[in-house]
Amino acid sequence: MELLLIGIGTGNPEHLTLQAIRALNSADLVLIPSKGAEKAELAHLRRTICDEVLTNPATRVAGFEMPRRDAANPSYLDGVNDWHDAVARVWAETIAAHPGADRVALLVWGDPALYDSSLRIAARLGAPVTVIPGLMSPQVLTAAHGVPLNELGAPFLVTTGRRLREDGWPEGVDTLVVMLDGDCAFATLPPEGISIWWGAYVGMEGQILDHGPLAEAGPRILATRAAARATRGWIMDIYLLRRCAETEPVRA
Repeated sequence: MELLLIGIGTGNPEHLTLQAIRALNSADLVLIPSKGAEKAELAHLRRTICDEVLTNPATRVAGFEMPRRDAANPSYLDGVNDWHDAVARVWAETIAAHPGADRVALLVWGDPALYDSSLRIAARLGAPVTVIPGLMSPQVLTAAHGVPLNELGAPFLVTTGRRLREDGWPEGVDTLVVMLDGDCAFATLPPEGISIWWGAYVGMEGQILDHGPLAEAGPRILATRAAARATRGWIMDIYLLRRCAETEPVRA
């Protein structure tokens, strides 16, 4: 068996590359995760992609219930590893229920290489893996705002809301891309001299954007985010933070 991990971008069927479409049509089986009623839209988008680009009548599509991570586990990493074990078991069970599926595809949100678990889960099955890259959400965010990801000759750092909240702003970098932030870690920062470019559902229908000085845009984003989550039942967002040049600390 071979696993195909296909990056699909962020919810827009036009994000698919020609390579991704060819790989999808080469699969015997496509697995579609279901993450409960509140995130049914994500499964629907994956099925829409299959409906639009699948031309191989032999390719089967099968859904499976995605296990939930135990957020009560006191060790974050242990909880994630247990969750990955559970997902790998479900993948194996779903594949076994479809005899003759020698090439199995999974449609990965964004790209399998960036804050995604699919490569680590696939390793548990011990099968050969082919990765098809996809558009990453930082690219879609900066394109939507029309801003560069990095300053001239300068580095940037991609991190998580949990790390920003627990560790504060990392040293040696003035541009941060923050993902997987369920608690709006930007609100814990002193806002002076920081600008934010924020987006929810980037690349999808109903995309929401805001930007500006963190002191002004931060409260707007908190309110907009809460309203969007209440209306849609779920939210997926990302943001870029940048310190203004004039606020850089003096270095010896």
